Amino acid sequence: MPHYLLGIDVGTSAAKAVLFDETGSAVAWADSPYAVTYPQPGWAEQSPDDWWKGVCDALCVMFTKSDITPRDIAGIGVAGQSWSAVALDRSGAVLCPTPIWPDTRSEAECRQMVERVGEDTLFSLSGNPVQPTYTLPKVLWYKNHLPSVYHKMDKVLQSNSFIAYRLTGRITQDLSQGYGFSCFNMASGVWDRNVCRALGVSPDLLPEILPCHAVIGFVTDGAAAVTGLAPGTPVVAGGLDAACGTLGAGVVEAGQAQEQGGQAGGMSICVEKPQADRRLILSFHVAPSQWLLQGGTVGGGGVIRWMRTAIAGNLSFEGMDESAARVLPGSEGVLFLPYMAGERSPIWDPYAKGVFYGLDFSKNTSHLIRAALEGTAYALRHNLEAAREAGANPNSLRAMGGAANSLLWTQIKADVTGKRIEVPSSDAATALGAALLAGVGVGLYKDFKDAVTKTIHVRRVHEPDPKPVYEKGYRDYRALYENLKAMMREK
Repeated sequence: MPHYLLGIDVGTSAAKAVLFDETGSAVAWADSPYAVTYPQPGWAEQSPDDWWKGVCDALCVMFTKSDITPRDIAGIGVAGQSWSAVALDRSGAVLCPTPIWPDTRSEAECRQMVERVGEDTLFSLSGNPVQPTYTLPKVLWYKNHLPSVYHKMDKVLQSNSFIAYRLTGRITQDLSQGYGFSCFNMASGVWDRNVCRALGVSPDLLPEILPCHAVIGFVTDGAAAVTGLAPGTPVVAGGLDAACGTLGAGVVEAGQAQEQGGQAGGMSICVEKPQADRRLILSFHVAPSQWLLQGGTVGGGGVIRWMRTAIAGNLSFEGMDESAARVLPGSEGVLFLPYMAGERSPIWDPYAKGVFYGLDFSKNTSHLIRAALEGTAYALRHNLEAAREAGANPNSLRAMGGAANSLLWTQIKADVTGKRIEVPSSDAATALGAALLAGVGVGLYKDFKDAVTKTIHVRRVHEPDPKPVYEKGYRDYRALYENLKAMMREK
């Protein structure tokens, strides 16, 4: 029986393909970058065809570098960024660039949704606030501003379901990505078609919902020709990148949690019932009968990448760590608000701006880098405090994403939040989670607990060392936004 698993991660900055053996060890990998475009203030778009090209290119490079035969791949799982609105026509062609998760153009459509159905009704059903970053307001934006696109649409897909469609020819919607729609019933995991109609969106646009580990089809001859994959390889539905990363970090039981540091930042706490809070994000986990109470911030690895090119003179990430380590905790009074594309939870402010505060002639690039690391840690703490108030208070976090490679940044997060942070052995938790979905789906593992036990092991631990300077820094961080938010909204 084939014994390798392929995880594909459709990220914000690149498509990644990682091949794992049964123990969860990565044996081959490659990625292929693509661009985000910002045509207008508040807009953030990508081409789904670029995602597909990125996946094809990454797979071809991966197979070139590996001596593993494609027929030895037992199954494929796809993880993807959230809150896209991929518009497909009946032929499966993409009709326009898709607004992605930081896009906030649909504020008017959010007001329209609240006026038509009521905010309380929508929150009670979906467990999530009505926000322009979510998927359904973007679909309404198509209807209001691009009617030619809307009337040609046959289905609206998410990033992972689009790639799964290109691989298999089957259109589906995985359970974990349903949370982008206010017409999704978070308790039962089904579409509420009456609410969909009341919101002014055709229910026919909504794909069939399937469990994340369900085999939806097999790699077609056409997809095999451009990817190097073997025809007939099983493909599962896949899931939300944060949820796949949570699985890939070993979080499958209620009370466990992860913190993420990819392009975005945040955390996901596993809960055993749909435990909604208006400040946070609620989705199904990719593991059955579990939900994730999430905090999603724009301040993650994207902030550090921006710092690297805009401020640090393309210093290596290791060099940035070394530079930041030369500055005392608290950055000698420099604070950073990491709201570089508005902010999601828990403040939900599309007008929020990135801010450095506390500069004087004694400060240098090292202070700015450390302040950025600390600012993203403060954003994580803000979300964890909201979760605690909602009744979810984990004692420790599992770190995932590229940020987990930074010992300094991970320790700062532990010190700021007061949480023990464990770093699993896999450096590709999101792709691993997608691969584990495939492993369970094709029967390589008997269940999710079996998959996690066999593949995920903690390689280092960061115990928190609370510091008074971080308590003051966090208070000042919160106060800085409160004092500036009115100004941020001025045009």
